[in-house]
Amino acid sequence: MLKTLLAQVKQYKKASILAPLFTALEVFMEVLIPLLMASIIDDGIEAGNLNNVYRYGLLMLVVAGLSLMSGALAGKYAAHASTGFACNLRDAMYTNIQKYSFSNIDKYSTAGLVTRLTIDVTNMQNAYQMILRMCTRAPLNLISALVMAFMIHAELSMIFVIAIIFLGCCLGFIMVKAGKRFNEVFQKYDDLNASVQENVSAIRVVKAYVREEYEDQKFKKAANKVYELFVKAEKMITLNNPVMMLSVYGCILLLSWLGAQMIVGGSLTTGQLTSLLSYIMNILMSLMMLSMIFVMITMSVASAKRIAEVINEQPDLTNPESPVKEVKDGSIEFKDVDFAYRQGTGEPVLKDINLRIESGETVGIIGGTGSAKSSLVNLISRLYDVTSGSVMVGGLDVREYDMNSLRDQVAVVLQKNVLFSGTILENLRWGDKNATEEECKEACELACADEFIQRFPDGYHTYIEQGGTNVSGGQKQRLCIARALLKKPKVLILDDSTSAVDTATDAKIRDAFARKIPGTTKIIIAQRISSVQHADKIIVMDNGRIDGIGSHEELVESNAIYKEIYESQIKGGGDFDKMGGNH
Repeated sequence: MLKTLLAQVKQYKKASILAPLFTALEVFMEVLIPLLMASIIDDGIEAGNLNNVYRYGLLMLVVAGLSLMSGALAGKYAAHASTGFACNLRDAMYTNIQKYSFSNIDKYSTAGLVTRLTIDVTNMQNAYQMILRMCTRAPLNLISALVMAFMIHAELSMIFVIAIIFLGCCLGFIMVKAGKRFNEVFQKYDDLNASVQENVSAIRVVKAYVREEYEDQKFKKAANKVYELFVKAEKMITLNNPVMMLSVYGCILLLSWLGAQMIVGGSLTTGQLTSLLSYIMNILMSLMMLSMIFVMITMSVASAKRIAEVINEQPDLTNPESPVKEVKDGSIEFKDVDFAYRQGTGEPVLKDINLRIESGETVGIIGGTGSAKSSLVNLISRLYDVTSGSVMVGGLDVREYDMNSLRDQVAVVLQKNVLFSGTILENLRWGDKNATEEECKEACELACADEFIQRFPDGYHTYIEQGGTNVSGGQKQRLCIARALLKKPKVLILDDSTSAVDTATDAKIRDAFARKIPGTTKIIIAQRISSVQHADKIIVMDNGRIDGIGSHEELVESNAIYKEIYESQIKGGGDFDKMGGNH
């Protein structure tokens, strides 16, 4: 974990070295000031030597100035290094997330990843800055002040040692107790972020069902849990101050009482007592700083583990050593395929799949909800890997291809495709970043999207809000189909991608595909018989298995599930999802 995090310091190594160096110089200068003060009192004021007062006073000003300058530079470099470190952490996590396969993404919640990229990284930034400054300053200050105190008067300095032991034990106890609470807090942040994300993304549904009060209560419950845990942790930390004050005032009283007796006895000077009183504050404040460092490090350990987990997560899918970068044609073959989402532990969702699709064929896939239609087509573009068996595209196992090349040639319009904030043209060019406006228009004509785009005042330059909230469901689907067509794929998969368009438009899209891209293999997953009945062949899925393959006419005669779906839709028998697919 530590190696993973330190690797992200990268170009900020120089600042990370200079910050503690200037901090050390600052501490050294500060330690000299009480000695100079003692010299002013003993060799100047009490000796009646005004020249010594001026000499040591001027030297003290120079030392204080150097200390101030060193502190400012240390703060500057520490801030530069810590913010850069945080930036690199975010970049490393985000970059690695982009490499994740679908199975990797399934391990994390969206809210959990957002928490790691925001709150956890901020904790690490604060901890790193504290390490560069306080972790250098506090130990050096403590050791230097203790050494100087023993040089002045060893016997009186034993008071400091007793105070250090007492304060160290108390702060250690506080740190352990508070650390447990902070670990619980960061685990609850995911729940809080999940509540916010879910509510905001589904705000229209919340309002449509008048569930604002319910969602408000759910959020308050999550927020109150974080509040309660923070209060418990902070209650422990607030004990730092009274323990610190007890140690400080106890030392001052003992030092003043014993020191006054020694001054009267002649074994201690007034200047030395003044220096010891200054050093006691340095020592005890250093201990206080160390306690805060330990609390911050304890808080950040949980964050560090969560960040390192995301950075170290290895994509389940990788390219072979010498990947093939050209897909010969759109032929597809499944050979004895079994598939489970959790390799080795999950229940198989696809079992014993054997299937051959010729290049250029139009294939329909139909079946009840949960029959694994989407799981089947996800294997073609290698969004997941098979558990056993093999999936062939263009005559080669998909695991032999370069994944980017394969996915460029196997375009998938997913069930939950989204549009991004930007113009319609910018969204379309996700399919081909170099596509001309004319090419975009041609793709939209194929997807029957051009007709509604032309009605917008700004046409193809119309701005799409985040998630495509300013277009209808059917319009969004057609834009996503056009985006996929711009890739000029050898295989086009439409995963229930025309469910929100009317049957007439659906028919127009299918007709355009048949005329304009006859060489492209087209796989259409649909809930409507009308969307697939003219396909070259139709696959009926049931409970992760292929229940039947054939033309519309053949399946109506020979397949019970298909026949029931057909009759429920054509003759008004009801929703096939409730009736079919469970036989």
